[in-house]
Amino acid sequence: MTAEDLYTALLDRLTPQAVGWLDETIALVATDPAALPRRHPAAGRRCGRGPLGVGAWTVDDAARTLMISAVRLPVADLLAVVTGLYFQGDAAERRAVLRALEFLDLGDGALPLVRDALRTNDTRLVAAALGPYGGLHLDHAAWRDAVLKCLFVGVPLAGVTDLPRRTDAELVRMVRDFARERRAAGRPVPADARLICDIEEN
Repeated sequence: MTAEDLYTALLDRLTPQAVGWLDETIALVATDPAALPRRHPAAGRRCGRGPLGVGAWTVDDAARTLMISAVRLPVADLLAVVTGLYFQGDAAERRAVLRALEFLDLGDGALPLVRDALRTNDTRLVAAALGPYGGLHLDHAAWRDAVLKCLFVGVPLAGVTDLPRRTDAELVRMVRDFARERRAAGRPVPADARLICDIEEN
């Protein structure tokens, strides 16, 4: 997925007026990053909030991601801007920031945002936190805990980046323990647990 892919997908979803507003915003924030905190919240209202038709992306996710990725600042300054957008935003705005991280050159500097999202029970944020950026930068222990949390709160594991590659013996053990605990409590085991290891049917 590239920024160009997102823009192309958006063209099929936006009205001409929305395309004009988005293009204007992208050009504006590229030269005046201070405009981004004003424009970022308006993306849902100006562009829409429905499905983009690409994975789990929404129209406002994509529009906000393009706006953020247009900003040209040194890494430390860009990280400060992104952090501000995240902590000052509502859930949809925070999700868009998490989705945008894969398009930014921030190293592991944005991991505090990913960790914050994983501490919530908001399935939208947990899912976005385990996208490409989280998959690349979370250490093994944190990533395993996050996958287990997905099973607890009902986030589909199909959307977890690099699940087959990063699944290891320790995660298999954790998921089997989780399944045993669920059965002992008389509760069903989520079907997605079988994406990690072989587990008997409930």
